[in-house]
Amino acid sequence: MNARSSLKELNIRNIGVIVETDLEFGPGLTVLTGETGAGKTMVLTALNLILGAKSDMDLVRKGADRLTASGTFGITSSVAEQIQNNGGIVESGEVIISRSVTNEGKSKISLGGIPSTTTQVAALSNFLIEVHAQSSSARLAKSSVQRDLLDAFAGLSSDLSDYQEAFNSYNSLAKRIKELESEMSKRDSEIERITAFVKDFEKVTPLTDELADIENDIAKLGSVEEINNSMSLALTAIVDDENSALNSLQVARKALDGLRKYGSELSDLVESYNDAIFEVSEVSTALSRFLANLEADPNRFDYLQNRRAEIISLIKRYGKGETQIEGFKSLFVLFDSAKTKLLDLAGGDERVAALKEDLAKAFTLMQKSALKISKERAVSAEKLSHLITTELHSLSMPSATILISVERADESEIKSYSASGLDEVKFLFTSHKGGAMLAITKSASGGELSRVMLALEVVLAELSPVGTYIFDEVDSGVGGKAAVEVGRRLAKLAQQSQVIVVTHLAQVAVWANQHFVVQKSEDGSVTQSDVIAVTGALRTKEIARLLSGQEDSKTAQEHATELLDLVAKSMIS
Repeated sequence: MNARSSLKELNIRNIGVIVETDLEFGPGLTVLTGETGAGKTMVLTALNLILGAKSDMDLVRKGADRLTASGTFGITSSVAEQIQNNGGIVESGEVIISRSVTNEGKSKISLGGIPSTTTQVAALSNFLIEVHAQSSSARLAKSSVQRDLLDAFAGLSSDLSDYQEAFNSYNSLAKRIKELESEMSKRDSEIERITAFVKDFEKVTPLTDELADIENDIAKLGSVEEINNSMSLALTAIVDDENSALNSLQVARKALDGLRKYGSELSDLVESYNDAIFEVSEVSTALSRFLANLEADPNRFDYLQNRRAEIISLIKRYGKGETQIEGFKSLFVLFDSAKTKLLDLAGGDERVAALKEDLAKAFTLMQKSALKISKERAVSAEKLSHLITTELHSLSMPSATILISVERADESEIKSYSASGLDEVKFLFTSHKGGAMLAITKSASGGELSRVMLALEVVLAELSPVGTYIFDEVDSGVGGKAAVEVGRRLAKLAQQSQVIVVTHLAQVAVWANQHFVVQKSEDGSVTQSDVIAVTGALRTKEIARLLSGQEDSKTAQEHATELLDLVAKSMIS
């Protein structure tokens, strides 16, 4: 299996301007360039559909019945196990995810060759691909996302698991005490009610699967005559009659036995025929045995009817659930908890006091675990702030600063605790020296937010399970030296993971290991021949077009060659 996931191949049919195209992706950094409206973003649209995004019939190319998109992914063993557990097919560490949308808006998605749901695929995609556009960077506005990013950097998975166990234990115990105190006010009647249930349950003493077994036996005993008649007719036809089926089959067998000498094919057919006769004979013997033991048993029938009535009466009085089966199952749950409740109620105030002592111990354990996490978050927040800020300086934002704030609530107050601990995590940002540190969504422009996300991904790449990053508009609003540094940082991220970038900047495109150019045909469509992997002179020509819009310009081509040489030397050094 693969150490990390990766996108191997993307197949697109009838999405937007794209009629058809198939793209094969390699490791490292891949860029897609092309003129405006040539369909570059349709590649990302296809990927989003494959990964479970909401479908839109307006995406279906005009004149087509449906759009289709499929992606082949190299996956890790843990992802493969999830897919195979749901019946999907994984071959050689690869899986295919396919999506289709009709021009009437009907959508289908399959995972590993079997029908799936967009919800299931979207959950799985968290381990496959992370897509970044200016719009998707908005997720950084959520405090929970900011906290999760910090926790991932701090490596708090195990500590959080321990804390959540303590948190759940405390809340479970608190709920038990609350219920007991409520029941204490009507203790005598509760004890009487629970005791009555225990006595009634033990009087009947039902077994776990007994009701279903009783229903089956009643159905069989109530139909003895019908079963007897049908089986007798069947056995007469198979074995008992002079012209029975088995006698006829035996005559045919004798006729066929003599044909064995005429080759292995005939011999195998005769052998198969003999096996079939043997199976018919075995079944008829089993039917005869069953019929011999079949007899009406009025006493047994009456017993089962009475037993069923007892169980159903118990269900009606104490069972909970919308169906009889649910009610029957609930009896066992009630019985298992009844003895504990009786002990609690019988213990009275002493029992409540003992449970409250346990609750105090549970609170101390939860508090200790939460404070440990808070301390680790505070230390890691300082480190992560410094690393992201350093990355932003390298992305031509020399005055930008990220400050990750960890605000801890009062640990002595139970209302301060949530499933994630005591802390509120905030990403604060300023783009210039001396500027006020404000919430990142209030102080960063779309382009700045994209670069903050890029800086985050570079820092967190080694820790993330995601194997492929896709960026669209990450270079929006930048140019010149800043664009070169964005490209450099994307290339750095591509050393850890597969990176695919849609760009209009030559300074970013020159860093690619693989470069696709998407072109429009004269009629405005994009077909298979219009998506070209460019190298050598063709790539230089495309870089020149990105620089000046004049791919045939000698000056632009010289500048393109200079940029490509600069990157080549940078990578060597």
